[in-house]
Amino acid sequence: MSRVRVHNFSVSLDGFATGEGQTLEEPFGHAGERLHEWFFETRIFRAMQGKTDGAAGADDALARTWNEGVGAEIMGRNKFGPQRGPWEDHEWTGWWGQNPPFHTPVFVMTHYPRPSVEMEGGTTFHFVDATPEEVLRQAREAAGGLDVRIGGGPSTVRQFLAADLVDHMHVAVVPIVLGRGERLWDGLEGLEQRFQIESVTTPSGTTHLTFTRK
Repeated sequence: MSRVRVHNFSVSLDGFATGEGQTLEEPFGHAGERLHEWFFETRIFRAMQGKTDGAAGADDALARTWNEGVGAEIMGRNKFGPQRGPWEDHEWTGWWGQNPPFHTPVFVMTHYPRPSVEMEGGTTFHFVDATPEEVLRQAREAAGGLDVRIGGGPSTVRQFLAADLVDHMHVAVVPIVLGRGERLWDGLEGLEQRFQIESVTTPSGTTHLTFTRK
């Protein structure tokens, strides 16, 4: 069976995976880009921007595994956009422009389903009101035997961890303190018992934790 994976998921030293006060201009609220600066310097990220430079060290080596063997993604509504409640703007198609980086079916978990949106490059957003188990069933069917990535945000990753549906997870602990926002680990006491955990700290100051199901 295909695996369920989390990749390049950044959290602060105090456990926050996003800041407070998400807006159209600030997808991560008051955290800004601080959680992801380690990633922006990597060669894989620069390649996604059409550039040929960037760092090729351990940060890059870990970051570039995010899309290998992935056939579908699941994300929460707040990763897709800043709207809350019933959809008021169906013209909004995500933060990523006309050619999002996923290139697979993407299942957006929301209490307000809407028609699917087909984008350039093979990405199609499907809006689903269902349990993690049911959304995963649909994503696995769409993935055609490949893995399913849980893309975030923190509440979505937390739901899949709480339901014991995650097989592999890469968390990047970034040396900043946010003080407020949304935590990843709340309600997950004893999580470490399910996984073999390894860590490596890179020159960026980021500690990469990998969790592999025992």
